[in-house]
Amino acid sequence: MERARLFFIDNLRILLISLVIMLHVSVTYGGEGSWYYKEGQADMITSIVLTVHNAVNQAFFMGFLFLISGYFTAVSYDRKGPRRFLRDRLLRLGIPLLCYDFFIQPLLAYPLMQVGALEFDGSYREFLTMYYSSFHIGTGPLWFVEALLIFAVFYVLWRVLVRSTVSPGQSDSKIPGYITISIFALALGAVTFVVRIWLPIGWAFGPLNLQFPFFPQYIGLFIIGTVAYRKNWFMRIPDAMGRLWLIIAIIFIVILMPILHVLGGASGDISPFMGGFHWQCFAYAVWEQFVGVAMIISLLVLFRNRFNRQGKAAKAMSASSYTAYIVHAPVLVLLTLAIRNITLYPLLKFALAGPIAILLCFALGNFIRQLPLARQIL
Repeated sequence: MERARLFFIDNLRILLISLVIMLHVSVTYGGEGSWYYKEGQADMITSIVLTVHNAVNQAFFMGFLFLISGYFTAVSYDRKGPRRFLRDRLLRLGIPLLCYDFFIQPLLAYPLMQVGALEFDGSYREFLTMYYSSFHIGTGPLWFVEALLIFAVFYVLWRVLVRSTVSPGQSDSKIPGYITISIFALALGAVTFVVRIWLPIGWAFGPLNLQFPFFPQYIGLFIIGTVAYRKNWFMRIPDAMGRLWLIIAIIFIVILMPILHVLGGASGDISPFMGGFHWQCFAYAVWEQFVGVAMIISLLVLFRNRFNRQGKAAKAMSASSYTAYIVHAPVLVLLTLAIRNITLYPLLKFALAGPIAILLCFALGNFIRQLPLARQIL
């Protein structure tokens, strides 16, 4: 019975991992963002469409993954206790993190060097010497796995310190109202703005590859996820609240382009939106958090009501979603390099490559997950 209740969360994971893949396909073909491989200069229409696509997704999808992770962190800790929980986190998160950093990331450099997509003046052997002689962890998309491991450690420390005040299990206390949620989104936007005054979007802490400009949302939603489990919020959000926040999300998404135009984005210089002491940065940070909160609440209600079941394919995809995330970078890079000489309008190429990449990532993830050693970790 409990498992059936959580099918909608498993299905949300499929959606969110698919959106991660689509965002990186978008960056490949002209959307704003950083990625291993970018295919030339996109025209203005492609750049605008894909950048809006990325802005909307970035507003909620990683934060949503942290929210879900926080929810299941509390579940797992209650069931296992601190030692077993931390051991399992180190196994499930630490091993993929190290494998990606020491093997997958340097291997990706080779095909990128062959097509001139890697800025390094030297041989592949020289690149490997440079790569392995410097400290780094959480490279590429595995920064998310690294952050989850850090959050898990802090959660264990907090639970150990406040052991007497935390009751295991769930309770049905009152869920936050519209005003409380709106204040939370506004506060999150304000804190995000303050962080971005000094650390604009695109900045990352090099040795750990942590994207601090987005971390106010990630930390806040991870904490909310642990509380959501304790208060059973996912199952108790009113349908009317989900519908209203969906309307709010649509309104905020529709006004994004007019906001960018009015606040100076039409000139092509979007740097005031990305960071610094600019009112454009504040407006964008608040927009981002309201869209994020609105999308998360509306999708939770939608999937709980409409997608709380699984067939064979969805069951396999949900079980493989974590592995699909781990392997999506090499799959996507090799796929886009393989079709780079096919001449298509960038938006069309994005629309074709995205679904193919998603299918390949989940298929490879499912295959890897069946391997004897991987089965114990993934």
